[in-house]
Amino acid sequence: MTRTTPRLVLAILVMALVAATAQGAATIVIINNDPAGVGFNDPTPAAPVGGNPGTTIGQQRLNVFNQAASIWGAALDSTVTINVQATWEALTCDASSAVLGSCGALAVDFDFANAPFTSTWYLIALANRLATTDLDPTGNDMRARFNVNLGSPTCLAGSGWYYGFDGNEGALIDFLAVLLHEMGHGLGFATTTSGTSGVWLSDPTAIPPIPPMPSAYDHFLLDGTTGLLWSDPTETNPQRVASAITGVGLTWTGANADAYGVANMDDAPQLVVSGDGAANGSYYVGTASFGPPLSSPGVTAMMEVANDGTAPNSDACTALTGFTAGRLCVVDRGTCTFVIKAANCQTAGAVGMIVVENAAGVPPPAGLGGTDPSITIPAVRVTLSDGTLIKANLPATGNLSTTATRLAGMNVSGRMLMYAPSPYQSGSSVSHWDTSASPNLLMEPAINADLNHTLDATLELFRDIGWFVPVPVELMFLEIE
Repeated sequence: MTRTTPRLVLAILVMALVAATAQGAATIVIINNDPAGVGFNDPTPAAPVGGNPGTTIGQQRLNVFNQAASIWGAALDSTVTINVQATWEALTCDASSAVLGSCGALAVDFDFANAPFTSTWYLIALANRLATTDLDPTGNDMRARFNVNLGSPTCLAGSGWYYGFDGNEGALIDFLAVLLHEMGHGLGFATTTSGTSGVWLSDPTAIPPIPPMPSAYDHFLLDGTTGLLWSDPTETNPQRVASAITGVGLTWTGANADAYGVANMDDAPQLVVSGDGAANGSYYVGTASFGPPLSSPGVTAMMEVANDGTAPNSDACTALTGFTAGRLCVVDRGTCTFVIKAANCQTAGAVGMIVVENAAGVPPPAGLGGTDPSITIPAVRVTLSDGTLIKANLPATGNLSTTATRLAGMNVSGRMLMYAPSPYQSGSSVSHWDTSASPNLLMEPAINADLNHTLDATLELFRDIGWFVPVPVELMFLEIE
């Protein structure tokens, strides 16, 4: 009996697997769990929009899910189908705010074949990919749910979902960008460790009980205060908790994501203070959505605290009195919008504005929101502690500029910053990039309007945690008679 045919078939199979891996192919299936007439099954007529050919609201929603699955599937490499259980539901919302939705892994696994780290939790889609088999064949891999009422009078009125693929959402919310983001969490952009207790995930009910273990994500989270990774057994629970609220003190050490940042992030914005005082140095700043962007060498001038003559005087919410033209206007946050403050500073002759936060926090501070095309001066925000120090050491010179020695969304050592604000923000802290990243990244805690449906640094983080680790392929060489 000849055995040449089985050997040939096996060789063809291996070649096909290698080709699929090289092209970055994974199959992601969307499972519609909505009842009739709801969510994906909503028969409400709709005109095709932005490349989405659906003619009902339900079909457009399903088309966006399939588009997101196609984007992620083309980028990843897995021989195991990824099943996403999805529904549209009435999630928490009111007229001015809303929970948009969520997507997360339904299972985790550890110490399976080909796992890069032992005694480490892996979200199930990645675990299956590494093991090259479905480790949980009776269960789905991810659970997605999104707000079916968004845009109604009682749910973030005036907004709503945009189901086009072209990013032209205008005042609506780009559902494709939101979905790509949320699927990123379910695929691996998340820790299983508690940010509020610092405790590793365990399963004491299992037989035998499964002890606390870090996640694959934790092997790349660096506590800048202790110099230890979150996966290090000598890093204590309180130390992990503390690092989650240190701002620039929690970074990513994965070589691929950090290399992406070095190659793609903009020069970082900064405030440089000089004048032989205790406040001399470079400060992290949040930049404004209005006015000109910071540049190099930037704007340099003496700093002066604003006085509008109305208590609390330094908030610049009314016309300034006695301000020296040609200076940087230092104002306190509160009472009125940022654009009103900037307009009053500009009218008084200021060449820039520095807003001092009014609540404790850590750098880098958030940006300044608002729109006013008449604002022509740059504006930034500094933390309360930094602003207090600066104001206590005036007169001094300030320079609002960008620096090539540090990149936006990274620290001075060239590591990507993780989102670690103080106080801790449940659901956002740790499992996102920091909001100071520029250009904006998909996995920041808020979806920005300039996202273009690419996977940017997220795909490189996935490379770090194991998505593209070579998986051994063994051939059984049969004797030919």
